Amino acid sequence: MTRRFALAALVAISLAAPARAQFAPGSPDEPDTPIDAQTKSAVIESLAVAVQNLYVFPDKGAALAKILRRRHAKHEYDRITSSREFADSLLAHMQVYTHDRHMRVHYRYEPLPLPSGDDGHGPNEEERRRRLDGERLRNFGFERVQRLAGNVGYLDLRFFSSLPEAQATAVAAMNFLANSDAVIIDVRRNGGGDPILLQTVLTYFVAPGDRLHINDFYEREGDRTVQFWSAAQVPGSRLDGKPLYVLTSGNTGSCAEEFAYDVQTHKLGTLYGATTAGAANPGGMVRLSDHLAAFIATGRAVNPVTKTNWEGVGVKPDVAVPAGDAVREAHVAALNKLLDLATDDDRRALLGRALELAKATPSEPAEDFTRAGRRRAGG
Repeated sequence: MTRRFALAALVAISLAAPARAQFAPGSPDEPDTPIDAQTKSAVIESLAVAVQNLYVFPDKGAALAKILRRRHAKHEYDRITSSREFADSLLAHMQVYTHDRHMRVHYRYEPLPLPSGDDGHGPNEEERRRRLDGERLRNFGFERVQRLAGNVGYLDLRFFSSLPEAQATAVAAMNFLANSDAVIIDVRRNGGGDPILLQTVLTYFVAPGDRLHINDFYEREGDRTVQFWSAAQVPGSRLDGKPLYVLTSGNTGSCAEEFAYDVQTHKLGTLYGATTAGAANPGGMVRLSDHLAAFIATGRAVNPVTKTNWEGVGVKPDVAVPAGDAVREAHVAALNKLLDLATDDDRRALLGRALELAKATPSEPAEDFTRAGRRRAGG
């Protein structure tokens, strides 16, 4: 298969994927907007209908809808005049009942687009163009790719883009890593994204000719299960057989957690860092008003090895270290592994020097792995 054809195949898979979140939430420093009683009533009813009809656990969805309506009937939201505070209150009431990290209410200062598309929640062309422009400015999540001392490849991946245009960047990054003797993939600041890009990245660590059953997603709509397998072909060289290290933190969420969980359960590599956020139920956004939208979990991940997922518990690393120390510790582990395998004296001497450099790598500030730190870093 030619490189061009293989890339086209990956993009075609991406276009065929189920839609995920469509509305981009606003940033924490956006201006607030007032909200009146009529709008609050409409938002609560829309949210109640959405959780009742869409939430992956029907019984919980129906119960949550009753809770929201009852709180409204008891005038618990009457004093709130801020859209942001209203969103935060609804979010808290959703999560205190479901404990579902994906169930959220988002505020955005700029008016949300009216729904369009076959499912009623698809993005319009203007929204998609703006999203594409924004993701291009962030290089589709591929923040940094480089060679560390001792020929250890390093990829800092901030999110898994659902846009088909991201595939070319993913292929370029993975081909950059192809000549590395070991690979570190850093998802400590990665809040999630789309499993299609995950499928692309993970396929590079699967041996040619093998098809890995990566993960499944059960979807309430249609009572169906969607399977994800590694691709038959990828453009460029595979990285299978190279030591792989994945870095995690408490900010590693959703699809990034799946990536770590897949690597761990399929024994493709070793996880270094801290336990992840614990959000495993995918879904999509529902527009509630001009400035409010809710993310409703409409499915749940089902790993083919464990038959379960990481919801509420997170993914526990194989080697638990503070998130700020994870690069150093994984780099040292990779170099020690390569030293064990090396037989050439010159190569061993080079790796020894690289190991001393790696051991001297300073820790990253702990605040970089708080939510505020991730926002400052653009993650």
